[in-house]
Amino acid sequence: MIHRIGRREFDFDRRVAVMAVVNRTPDSFFDQGATFALDRAVEAAVRAADLGADWVDIGGVPFGRGPVVSTAEEIDRVVPVVEAIAAASDVVISVDTNKADVARAAIAAGAAVINDTSGLGDPEMAGVAAASDAYVVITHSVGPPRVEKPPAHFDDVVGEVRRFLVERVERAEAAGIPRDRLIIDPGHDLDKNTLHSLELTRRLGEIADIGLPLLVAVSNKDFIGESIDRPKQERLAGSLAAMVACIERGARIVRMHDVPATVDAVRMTEAILGLREPARLEHNMHPTHNV
Repeated sequence: MIHRIGRREFDFDRRVAVMAVVNRTPDSFFDQGATFALDRAVEAAVRAADLGADWVDIGGVPFGRGPVVSTAEEIDRVVPVVEAIAAASDVVISVDTNKADVARAAIAAGAAVINDTSGLGDPEMAGVAAASDAYVVITHSVGPPRVEKPPAHFDDVVGEVRRFLVERVERAEAAGIPRDRLIIDPGHDLDKNTLHSLELTRRLGEIADIGLPLLVAVSNKDFIGESIDRPKQERLAGSLAAMVACIERGARIVRMHDVPATVDAVRMTEAILGLREPARLEHNMHPTHNV
């Protein structure tokens, strides 16, 4: 099936899409506000597209605990970035938000995807998406973002995440969002500990079996840092290893920070899996080598 997302087309049976991360926040998890300024955020998004990203994910509020950001402030952070990117590039633009009002403003500004880390927690979110042409990423998390929560507990994390995603997909379809505009994300590290995220990665095929395009956001996350004992700025190799494991198990959209390294790793994984032909064939291809 060919998906027309924004101004680009995707065949997730044959290709893996690379999603770059651009956070317009002063307290982002990884870049710590490096792209908070409007010009820096736009520049980072356009550069990501030039380096091979298929789309960029714009966030105005981190998922983790922290001060409340009003809806008006989140819109002020996100919308100008979306407008500027849409004017400068045909890259797919998604907005990472759990608020229906922010989603509505972002779609009007040019966003083609709503990346909802609350999994339609806002009761108005599904209706906003249904009234548009936007795709929706339904992500598993537990309870509201930005607040302190008790230690993570699941009897069977994969089974519970799968049931949550199936139920939220049904809710989205009932609200009028076509199934072919839905994407699912198991939510690595979102209200989960390292053992949970590793189990999700190991058994990701059970999530892929839901039958919708599967997004994973593993880049530089704490489950990687704890697994290999590396601080945030030294997790690239671990992030790429986790990403490749996810692609092998069915992920077809990968949300990552380092675009050049990600694009190379994705292209190589596609070639190994037989999803993409090599960029060129020269080694041992000369006729004299076959004599």
